[in-house]
Amino acid sequence: MLSQIYYIARSKADGRYLVARVNRDVADENAGYLLLFSEYFEALTYLNTHGAGVADQFGIESIPGTQLGALLKRWNFIGVGIVRDPLLPKIEFLVCD
Repeated sequence: MLSQIYYIARSKADGRYLVARVNRDVADENAGYLLLFSEYFEALTYLNTHGAGVADQFGIESIPGTQLGALLKRWNFIGVGIVRDPLLPKIEFLVCD
């Protein structure tokens, strides 16, 4: 996981990342799972399929696996959601320590 390049979606308006929120009752607005895509086109497919009305408000960035830990800590994410199929969507959630 550390040697791989991932793609993440980030809001052009406020710089926040696209996350999955499992528990809406949590007060911290960043407390969610950062969505990771293994390919650039998968991130675009996900946005265009499930967020067509807001897809143009996001940019896709690449991040090496070695920088994921620092990003998760900085933004106080619970873990990551690795998108395995952007059309369904099929997401594998991993909690990070």
